[in-house]
Amino acid sequence: MNIIVLAGGYSNERDVSLSSGGSICRALRERGHNAYLLDAFLGLEKAPENLEDVFTLPGGGLEIATGIQTSEPDLDALWASRPGDSPSFLGPNVLELCGLADITFLALHGGLGENGKLQAAFDTLGIRYTGPDSLGCALSMDKGVTKDLFHSAGVPTPYGTHVSRRNKDISLETLQIPLPLVVKPCSGGSSIGVHFVHTEEEFREAMRVSFEKEDEVVIEPFIDGREYACGIFDGQALPLVEIIPDGGVFDYVHKYQSGGASEICPATSVDKETTEAIQKTGVLAAQALRLNVYCRADFIVDNHTGQFYCLEVNSLPGMTSASLLPKAAKAAGYEYGEFCEQIIEKSLDARYR
Repeated sequence: MNIIVLAGGYSNERDVSLSSGGSICRALRERGHNAYLLDAFLGLEKAPENLEDVFTLPGGGLEIATGIQTSEPDLDALWASRPGDSPSFLGPNVLELCGLADITFLALHGGLGENGKLQAAFDTLGIRYTGPDSLGCALSMDKGVTKDLFHSAGVPTPYGTHVSRRNKDISLETLQIPLPLVVKPCSGGSSIGVHFVHTEEEFREAMRVSFEKEDEVVIEPFIDGREYACGIFDGQALPLVEIIPDGGVFDYVHKYQSGGASEICPATSVDKETTEAIQKTGVLAAQALRLNVYCRADFIVDNHTGQFYCLEVNSLPGMTSASLLPKAAKAAGYEYGEFCEQIIEKSLDARYR
């Protein structure tokens, strides 16, 4: 197959996305496909005269697959680095190349890639792509909407609220959420912009910093607990992954830097009954958010009560060979390259066959 692996983009998760895209592209090429790694934001300005020749270019565009830095990328500098003055979030030849491909493997994280807008545009243009549909992406990207849908569907999730910019000066007394608590962006991922708040001063600072970049934030109690990831593939739950960060908090650095966390799969610290309950709830959460093909639900189990809660569901989770979802897939019997191919097959089955 001729495959565009679309990664990077204009998102604070672009480093993670390029790493995912590089792993996917490399694996697909090893399995005989004509795969090319394309940055959604920078595009391919110096493309061959015959665009279809891109699929057989030596190297497959893998030179853009960079490592993940310890801090989020400078998006202002990225925008300034792109030639021309186009207002588009898609770079030169992106739509054309995706349209020529048999399918576009979406390896984007955050922003345009995960909020459903790109999927809706591809649907309109007749471009075939992997992963969930536009509606599921839009619903799961907004953590406030996610929380509301979880409540309606009976998915246990921490109580809390979402606050818009016009109410950014809300007091702790009005919120009635006891300290410690968590302030996190309503949209986004990779634990970027998450604040753990222990004092009123920290709360005010977290709100100030958050609303410099966000129009809405979610505020919920801090739960002292163990974290688990539940991958969902083709409507079925994969084995749980337990995440043990070095330092206690699974933030951006601990997620993506070597030695930042231990990830155990299948998880051994929960009994069979709890494991099955979390897996069943993961499937229910994906259904509530209208997510098909694949996704990853994140859970926490309270150390004091044993109660588990679903924190969020990622519509396009990390896909490096060392990421949580591929680890769970491997425990279920899928080798990495095979899993990438199966994502393509299930995406084709879901929408195009």
